[in-house]
Amino acid sequence: MKRVHDHKRILIAPLYWGLGHATRCIPIINALITHGFEPVIASDGGALELLRKEFPKLKSFELPSYNISYPKKGNSFKWKVLTSSPHILKTIKRENAIIKTLVETEHIDGIISDNRFGVRHPSVPSIYITHQLKVLSGKTTWLSSKWHQDIIKKFDECWVPDFGGDANLSGILGHIKKPTFSIKYIGALSRFKKEKRPETIDILAVLSGPEPQRTQFEEKLINLFKKGNKQITLVRGIVEDQQKITKIGEIVLYNFMTTDELQNTINSSKLLVSRSGYTTIMDLAKLQKKVVFIPTPGQYEQLYLAKMLSDKKIAPAFSQDSFSLSDLKWEANYSGFSNIEQHTDFKRLFSLF
Repeated sequence: MKRVHDHKRILIAPLYWGLGHATRCIPIINALITHGFEPVIASDGGALELLRKEFPKLKSFELPSYNISYPKKGNSFKWKVLTSSPHILKTIKRENAIIKTLVETEHIDGIISDNRFGVRHPSVPSIYITHQLKVLSGKTTWLSSKWHQDIIKKFDECWVPDFGGDANLSGILGHIKKPTFSIKYIGALSRFKKEKRPETIDILAVLSGPEPQRTQFEEKLINLFKKGNKQITLVRGIVEDQQKITKIGEIVLYNFMTTDELQNTINSSKLLVSRSGYTTIMDLAKLQKKVVFIPTPGQYEQLYLAKMLSDKKIAPAFSQDSFSLSDLKWEANYSGFSNIEQHTDFKRLFSLF
């Protein structure tokens, strides 16, 4: 293949299941640019729109959507995923065909897939990013974990955005005994920087994740916050062409924020309310913020992470159904996130390319 570009081109493709996979790819994209590579973005939906806004000068491509959604009742989530399996398998095949074409037409030298199963190529170094070496699904955890690990084996390396020792953020999700594939623990990833700012916002609620649970969470929070008199900012996590700002009483609602805006807002907040998604946990660990977690109903991963952090007395967690304003009182027996070393040796990681 004849080279037509001055820099090696690395395709980076996050899954669109909420915005967490896309946002944790932002520091990787920035590091690729810093180390002389040319990133090429590929995703779908809100994840693709977010990365296009963050990196308007980079070339980007749309991939087929997995169309993963949550049922209205969280306890039927496993059945929802099972019935979606035929569509997911078709999407993986379509995705893989598109990647084969892109590798040829865009002269791709390396691939970084964040949980996109079909984004790999046999003749190009292909990396898979995940914090879920073990996929929790109740009684079928062994089966869902084996299925995911079989996918990971098809890639050259698996990068886990966490630490390899006991002081880690993902617990049993990102740490398994006797792995049969290459794992590199690359440290926690966050697009944010901790800054000292006046804490002018009493409560910041950051929403994310697939529908309809995202909307149900938003409606629950608005109804609760309307009853109080605190300064509330709510970021809806809906990426659109234009930023929209509305007010409901003391609540200021944003449809989305850019990285810089959200970084400033989080640093200016006394307390956060959010899902217990793993990317959010990495961000708040970096920023050392106080948070109340409301895991997505039926989402085993978020339920596990919220309980783990609550058991460690780092942050309290409450169910979406029972959550009330009285739960927003930060209790003294929770420590919050302590400072953790966030350095990632990107030079070493990128040497594969």
